[in-house]
Amino acid sequence: MSKLTHINDKGEAQMVDVSDKANTAREASAGAIVHMKKETLNLIVSGSHKKGDVLAVARVAGIQAAKKCWELIPLCHPLMLSKVTVELKPNENDSTIEIVATAKLEGKTGVEMEALTAASIAALTIYDMCKAVDRFMRIDNVQLQEKKGGKSGHWTFKP
Repeated sequence: MSKLTHINDKGEAQMVDVSDKANTAREASAGAIVHMKKETLNLIVSGSHKKGDVLAVARVAGIQAAKKCWELIPLCHPLMLSKVTVELKPNENDSTIEIVATAKLEGKTGVEMEALTAASIAALTIYDMCKAVDRFMRIDNVQLQEKKGGKSGHWTFKP
């Protein structure tokens, strides 16, 4: 089993020292799924929700969240992200919105937490904007889907 890098020899939390690592291209994608009533999805897709364009607000919230990840998660490094995307895919058959967030940079540490934070906050934003019309929404499958770069190379989630 690998040693936890955020714990020192005394068992104390620490920020990982990445100063000796080489800069490499790094990218990570994470996802989430928001389940809702068909009527709620129709409001979102048609753009007729009283609070405005739910998908646009969720996309911007996810991007902003990736940029602020280091402020939310105590041991994350502040990163100079070169790209963050948040895709929101409504699925009328399942009455869901699938979220895929991708973060990218050239740096010394990975961007998995930034992608996960972006997907999570995009999902929470959809929930927040629609909770008045649908108290039964559910957020599922928040997970890392793929990462590229760094010492561990390319990894893809395979259930």
